[in-house]
Order: sequence, then structure tokens, then C-alpha cells
Amino acid sequence: MAIHASPDAPGVDLLIDNAVQNSSALTYPNNTSYLQVQTGTRNVKINATGTSTSVINANLTIEENKNYSVFAIDSLSTIEALVLTDDLTAPASGKAHVRFVHLSPNAPAVDVATVGGTPIFGNYSFKQYSSFAPLAAPNTYNLEVRLAGTSTVVLNVPGVSLTAGKIYTIFAKGFVGGTGSQALGAQIVANN
Repeated sequence: MAIHASPDAPGVDLLIDNAVQNSSALTYPNNTSYLQVQTGTRNVKINATGTSTSVINANLTIEENKNYSVFAIDSLSTIEALVLTDDLTAPASGKAHVRFVHLSPNAPAVDVATVGGTPIFGNYSFKQYSSFAPLAAPNTYNLEVRLAGTSTVVLNVPGVSLTAGKIYTIFAKGFVGGTGSQALGAQIVANN
């Protein structure tokens, strides 16, 4: 799966071994579905849509029967790839699995908690990520992002609806002080 998480980057094409994988521009903060990829070392490029200008050009080792998320992260001038291995093991009955990825380039370290609750994900800085954690589902969570180790709320994320048996990635996006689509926020990706 490819996820466009670079707030100021234009729409992109995803190329694997020089073959374009998406039928239309992948725009911020959207994602592809999981793509079937041959095992071994694969060349992955992220190009500005419709051009041969690569903003990311990396060789990735793809293992059999594994799932990966490839995030295009940071601001356009320093864009890079963050590759995570996705554990898509089915959650236990009455649970959903959720992980957090901090992808706001200029935001400080944060905690993610239910409103007024103890942190679910604690003290994550830019580029850091959690493993998948089980949360009760079905359920709707009102989350808040706080400055790490404090009660200072920097972002409210209300109405996060989790379905039992599903797996999700929540990532911090945008810039502190950003406006419009580049404003600080959160994005939820369904991994299954």
C-alpha cells in the first residue's frame, strides 16, 4: 500500500520496476489499496503525476507473504519514504487493531488518548510509529492529541469509528500552523 503523506507535494504516480501502478494521481493524504508485488528487490519510484521526475527512488526488499505500507513523508523539499511492515493478523473477537504513525514534519512529540483518558500511544515524534494495539470494537472513540507528557491538547480527533475485526492506521498529518489541506490533522487508513 502506498500512502501520500507529504502535505505540500503534488499528486504522484507510484511506479514499481518502472511500471505505473495507479490509474489516477495519488493525492495527499490518500492511499492505494494493497498491491500484489513480486518478491525480491523491487525498484519503487514516486514521480510527480505524468512526469519522469522522481521525488523518491528506492530499492525495497519485498518478502513473500508480507504486507507493507510505503508512506511518502515530510515536506516536498525533503521528501522520503517510510516503509512499515504491516501485521494483518486478525484481531480477537470484539477488538480492532490500531497503530499510530507521527507524520507531521514540524510537530513536537505527542501522546494520543481518549478525551481525558490515559494515552493509548505515548511520546511519538516525527517518523515514529507504534505497533498495532487492540482496542474494543465496535466502538466510536473521541481522541485527542496532546503534547507528550502533558495535558495540553493540540488536536481533537472526534468520532473515530472502529469496526470489530478491522485493522487501522491513524497518522498525524499536515503542518503545525498549516492552513487548508496542509493544516495539522489526522488521517485514518483501513488496512483490511
